[in-house]
Amino acid sequence: MKTFFGHPRGLSVLFAAEMWERFSYYGMRALLVLYMVHVLKYEDVQATHVYALYTGLVWATPLLGGWLADRVFGTRRALLIGGAIIATGHFVLAIPSPASLYPGLALVVIGTGLFKPNASTMVGQLYAPGDRRRDAGYTIFYMGINIGSLFAPIVCGYLGQKVNWHYGFAAAGVGMVLGLLSYVGLRDRYLPGIGLPPADRRPVWQEFVIFVRMFLGKTEATPDERKRMIAIWIVFLFAAAFWVSYEQAGSSLNLFADRYIDLHVGHTEIASSWFQAAQPLYVILLAPLFAALWQFLGKRNLEPSTPLKMAMGLLLVGVGYAFMITAGHQTDACLASDATDCAKVSPFLLLATYGIGELGELCLSPVGLSYVSKVAPTRFVAFFMGVSFLPIAVGSYTGGLLAGLEASMPHARFFTIFFAVSVAAGILMLFCVPLLKRLTASVRDS
Repeated sequence: MKTFFGHPRGLSVLFAAEMWERFSYYGMRALLVLYMVHVLKYEDVQATHVYALYTGLVWATPLLGGWLADRVFGTRRALLIGGAIIATGHFVLAIPSPASLYPGLALVVIGTGLFKPNASTMVGQLYAPGDRRRDAGYTIFYMGINIGSLFAPIVCGYLGQKVNWHYGFAAAGVGMVLGLLSYVGLRDRYLPGIGLPPADRRPVWQEFVIFVRMFLGKTEATPDERKRMIAIWIVFLFAAAFWVSYEQAGSSLNLFADRYIDLHVGHTEIASSWFQAAQPLYVILLAPLFAALWQFLGKRNLEPSTPLKMAMGLLLVGVGYAFMITAGHQTDACLASDATDCAKVSPFLLLATYGIGELGELCLSPVGLSYVSKVAPTRFVAFFMGVSFLPIAVGSYTGGLLAGLEASMPHARFFTIFFAVSVAAGILMLFCVPLLKRLTASVRDS
């Protein structure tokens, strides 16, 4: 069977499904806060708090979705059900009525909970234990995420800001439908036997009791499995600090670009939401290089451990905010002078923040997924893959709440918050690397 960049062919099916799902999610995310501020006339604090609750829930529900896939539906079926609900949610948002906002967001939240953890889990199921291609495979999969994320703000952002807001939301729904069609059409050919429902299913109420016990750490596990689960929770704590800073893209950085970045290219004014395409563009350019780098170092036994990579990611995303601190100083000086137009900040400062932040993301996010698939006990992999999105939920919710502070303090001081949080967390994680290696020694030895 032909391979996909040297990886199992099934990776291409999951690559395409995830690409279109991320197109739908990031297309809507590019518009959400701007829509609430410009159309629904929400104050910044209200808009960013709604955004915080939405993004927090959209990343928290995969915890339950992973469990349902593990014990009830199977990852194969959960992916299909979740994608259908997501598409429905986007089409509800496309209804030209303020009343459609919350029902549409709720459907996207529910659908993402079923879809998101299980696509990642199925990628891990393509590789045998000890296969050195796993980290590189997740990085390629992550590139698919970012191809969808790249075109999402360009297409949905243009339609929403320049044509009609609801056309942008409808385009997100169309993207999800395309993802479902590609998945259904190819899964039987390239994903045979992967993601089937468990053969030993118990009644749902019993499974729920097991789920609660697992979340509270009271599940039956060997001492080694407990050590590995503790390592996962420690890593997740640091990952949450990363997402607090990274997820400003859809809230405070989105509003800053809309109000203070010079949007003129010649005589044309671009849509401010287009800046959100910068993050995935950087990943598309850099992900193949990172995948090759990890493989190159791995063959020579020089590859950094996953916790060390993640600590590097935290440091990088924090350093990136130094450019936004500079941009904040410029805006603060302009506003203090009572100038009528302060939208003159160079776009390169925002692009530099996104660029360095993406170096950090490539060190943290795709290898974090791989870390879960390697370290989690085999029978709980989908559960912990769902748990792996909990740090994004906590970080997104906290970051959304912090975004509401932007209107009440100088911009330079506001962006310093994210510089300090990320750099401090990165330094602390460096000190935790030896502990994490000891907790997962059996995985490395195997």
